[in-house]
Amino acid sequence: MTAQLIDGKAISKRLRVGFRTRVEKLIEQGVSPGLAVIIVGDNSASRVYVGNKIKACEECGVVSFHHAFPAETSEADILADIRNLNSDHKVHGILVQLPLPSHIDVRRILEAISVDKDVDGFHLYNVGGLVVGNTIFPPCTPYGVQLLLETTGIDVAGQNVVVVGASNIVGKPMALMLLQKEATVTVCHAKTRNLAQHTIIADILIVAAGKPGLIVPQMVKEGAIVIDVGINRLPDGRIVGDVDFEGVKEKASWITPVPGGVGPMTVTMLIENTLRSAERALHLRKENDYQDWEAPQLKTE
Repeated sequence: MTAQLIDGKAISKRLRVGFRTRVEKLIEQGVSPGLAVIIVGDNSASRVYVGNKIKACEECGVVSFHHAFPAETSEADILADIRNLNSDHKVHGILVQLPLPSHIDVRRILEAISVDKDVDGFHLYNVGGLVVGNTIFPPCTPYGVQLLLETTGIDVAGQNVVVVGASNIVGKPMALMLLQKEATVTVCHAKTRNLAQHTIIADILIVAAGKPGLIVPQMVKEGAIVIDVGINRLPDGRIVGDVDFEGVKEKASWITPVPGGVGPMTVTMLIENTLRSAERALHLRKENDYQDWEAPQLKTE
């Protein structure tokens, strides 16, 4: 058996075509979707990621606002910028590129972003909403994985799903989203003993550990669906995932490549959340316009 590829790049491209239509409808009604991206410092990987996000905005017709700060910028200055963006009606989504310099409290920064503009889905409100199935903006990477599975026609209900990696950005929210879809979920992490004992029973294996080559063929069930979220740069410059792609593809039924699998979907879901925010803003504006409307008075003379 050789696995079929889940082509995140192709799926993402199809979705973005639809995004342009949504943007045009919003603009017709006086709303131009806008995404503000804040980057602090000169991290080369962060610059690449921010560049990809700005390029995606341009492709879909979303206005991007690029706020770049030197590494020594104070936490107070970043918080002040976020407060300004929270009140700016031209901005519908705010993203702070991680990591931040060590002198800045990441949690404080993320919680300063308005819930209505938290398109990364990192605010405590949105994270908590995942527990009850009522989040406004799902975190982009798990959301992208979910859509990859749905678009490929894979129903997770009743499936044994193993998530390797328990980060707040991918692993934990991914598990919660899968539970909402009625999957049976196991979460493995750095302290998990005998990892293979868990991965070998997975109908769907989602790996987000940040360790190249962590998952090898003997750890994967025949016919499993393997989603590789990892992005690792090797000393020779190659980009690889957490899964031994060449070996595992001979056992899996479906597999995502790295690059070209989950990565493009993460950026696409960021645009999806920004459009959702703009659509919510338009809906609320219409509601407010209706509430402010006064019925004409009948003439009694």
